Amino acid sequence: MNEKKDVYEKVKSEMRLSERILAELPGFRGYKEKELRREADKLIRNHLYRRLVEAKNDVKDAFQELSENRRYEVLNDVDKLVMKFDRIAEKINHASYGYAGFFDAVKIEENDLDRMIKFDNALLEQVKEITEAATAFKKETLERKYEKAKERVQKLRALVEELERTFDQRAETIREVM
Repeated sequence: MNEKKDVYEKVKSEMRLSERILAELPGFRGYKEKELRREADKLIRNHLYRRLVEAKNDVKDAFQELSENRRYEVLNDVDKLVMKFDRIAEKINHASYGYAGFFDAVKIEENDLDRMIKFDNALLEQVKEITEAATAFKKETLERKYEKAKERVQKLRALVEELERTFDQRAETIREVM
């Protein structure tokens, strides 16, 4: 999936002909739009979760390499980083899909729904930066370039913590819409 492409538009463009016809019916269109946004939200967060797990696995591979080569000065930090990856990945994985329940009791305006989807899309950029940093860290350790290991771990920790703060703001965005 191209991370730059609006996931909502991708889901919408893949509607079957029968769904497109029904979407033109009065009353059904709003319902279908909400369902598409729920599906887009689910796809975004599933993608975020998978990418974070990949990045965590790169960090674990680097940990293994560092451990085998007795680079003890950084192992504790890498272990803590893996735990941070676990925490944020599971937080994203277990967040309510498609804002389920929020649509049922409260009328939410289209522009608010779009704002929530754009917020989730913005998370994609942060996760991309994390995965690139994790891949670079793994590559350096496998090449036995350990001199920047501590610096790389600190950068990754800061990126993961920033992602977690941003993701936590997502709940605030949902409450604002309510």
